[in-house]
Amino acid sequence: MPLDVAIQMDPISSVDISVDSTFALALEARRRGHSLWHYLPRDLSLKHGKPVARAQPMDVRRVAGDHFTLGSMEVLDLADLDVVLMRQDPPFDMSYITATHILEHVHPATLVVNDPGHVRNAPEKLFVTHFPDLMPPTLITVDRAEIAAFRAEHKDIIVKPLFGNGGAGVFHLPPGDENLNSLLEMFTERNREPVIVQRYLPEVRLGDKRIVLVDGVAVGAINRVPAEGEARSNLHVGGTALPSKLTRREEDICAALGPVLRERGLIFVGIDVIGDYLTEINVTSPTGIQQIESFDGTNAAGLIWDAIETRHAASRPA
Repeated sequence: MPLDVAIQMDPISSVDISVDSTFALALEARRRGHSLWHYLPRDLSLKHGKPVARAQPMDVRRVAGDHFTLGSMEVLDLADLDVVLMRQDPPFDMSYITATHILEHVHPATLVVNDPGHVRNAPEKLFVTHFPDLMPPTLITVDRAEIAAFRAEHKDIIVKPLFGNGGAGVFHLPPGDENLNSLLEMFTERNREPVIVQRYLPEVRLGDKRIVLVDGVAVGAINRVPAEGEARSNLHVGGTALPSKLTRREEDICAALGPVLRERGLIFVGIDVIGDYLTEINVTSPTGIQQIESFDGTNAAGLIWDAIETRHAASRPA
């Protein structure tokens, strides 16, 4: 059955159609006959207790330089739709959090993917702390004495903003590096949030693996290898994507996470694994599905829509 779908995202004009996961989801939706609407996060409002959005009907196609068409702007009552995809990129700030509160007013009658309440309660670097046996030694704090003690114990550390994204603000401090205090001053001047400090994992030189899970089941992976002289493996800072299969340890990690993700309505999730350690659980706007398909042919976008359609059908009256 065709669905009416709105995608809350960054401007469709700015996406790279060769790698963007939201574009792949939109393309698969149109292939299935679903109608699409496009709106920006700033166009979402709560009016008299009802979520509404100034949106435009959208069509998409895989044509570089001509990949979309938008129609006339209309005000949509999101309660009239079947599905809303929450796909804007972080940062996970108060604007993002407010959007989750607004979308909760229609979910699950209008299926919001991922579940907005659980997105709000699962920021990438905090959700993972509920699985301490799977992650590397980690400290979240603003207490400099605690950070100094952690560094004295683990010697080689990574310091990064708790709500950062895309590798921004990630620093590797090997033993003897004298920049820790300056970095902490910089972080505290910018905001009042804690930082996250982790033991450095030298296995990152072999890659930071992104594993995509759909409704709690792993469907594919890529290995992101950092550039020479770079501690970060994110693709947009020079990391290289390579095909990859799951190790036994990674299968165990996915098996531990799967039931929790399904229960929370986190349909499309990307986890990051370095060596034997889970480092992040990405639920806000995961990426990687086009790279997976390019390597092994897995249509992850199709699997995501299978899961969405199944959940939507299950929520309808018999």
